[in-house]
Amino acid sequence: MKGFTLNVARSFLGKNVNLHLKDGSVIVNVQVAELRRDKLKGEVFVKCTPYGKAGALQIPLRSIAWAKLLDINLIEASGKQSS
Repeated sequence: MKGFTLNVARSFLGKNVNLHLKDGSVIVNVQVAELRRDKLKGEVFVKCTPYGKAGALQIPLRSIAWAKLLDINLIEASGKQSS
């Protein structure tokens, strides 16, 4: 894969992922909510919602190196066992 492109981002819409950024940091367990294009600059942003939280993040598409798909059912099941 050559990079995290607009088509790759579209395939993750509505899914929970870990976003790995080009600077080496990781944004853990966010749901990719929508893709937005800034009409003035032409830059594309990925709008994400953290799992279990109300706020939203907007990350420039060019800052994302790759994404890893998460299985949210496994995360919820492990949370119920520890309670």
